[in-house]
Amino acid sequence: MNPEEKIINGYPFLRYYQQPYEADELIKRSQDFYTFINQRRTVRDFSSRPIPKEVIQNILLTASSAPSGAHKQPWTFCVVSNPEIKKQIRAAAEQEEFESYNGRMSEEWKDDLKALATDWHKPFLETAPYLIIVFKKVYDLGHQNEKRNNYYVTESTGLACGFLLTAIHNAGLVALTHTPSPMNFVSKILKRPENERPFLLIPVGYAAEETYVPKLERKSLDEFATFYE
Repeated sequence: MNPEEKIINGYPFLRYYQQPYEADELIKRSQDFYTFINQRRTVRDFSSRPIPKEVIQNILLTASSAPSGAHKQPWTFCVVSNPEIKKQIRAAAEQEEFESYNGRMSEEWKDDLKALATDWHKPFLETAPYLIIVFKKVYDLGHQNEKRNNYYVTESTGLACGFLLTAIHNAGLVALTHTPSPMNFVSKILKRPENERPFLLIPVGYAAEETYVPKLERKSLDEFATFYE
């Protein structure tokens, strides 16, 4: 047997190696990454400039490396670049958003959104070269179509989406986490199976040549973290 492998509970395990860093290097690396990721912003103005498909493939592979309950990987990433399908998605999304802005949403909710300058119009769903629609798989199907449980499906899919957004930013692209509600229309348009539920609709691309984002302040560390020492 390979000395780097070990059988535990009847399953193969690989020895794990991690590059150890001293305290100064740990601090620097964590600070550098924070500075980089803190530049990530949600963007609603996209360029139609094309993106190599390989970039999207690499981004998805990064997302799929996220941890998941019992390693079930309960997600499906549907990647749409077809203009006609994007047009259908935009029309259906805007219909749902119009209903939300004109009856479903409370006045407090709409007031909270004013600082983001968003409304029911969603042109980015056609402009962005790619739409990534993330589905969570509430269960899997076995060889004879028997249902097989997945675990922590929402948490696992959320983790994968976090990896996805980080990979998009790392590639030099921008994204928007779009959540029209209800979102069942994407299941119908994309003809997804019964065991999948729409989770996020994420346009991906370059920012438009002239793009503005809200001038927002993130919460300070003291506001969102508590240390027990």
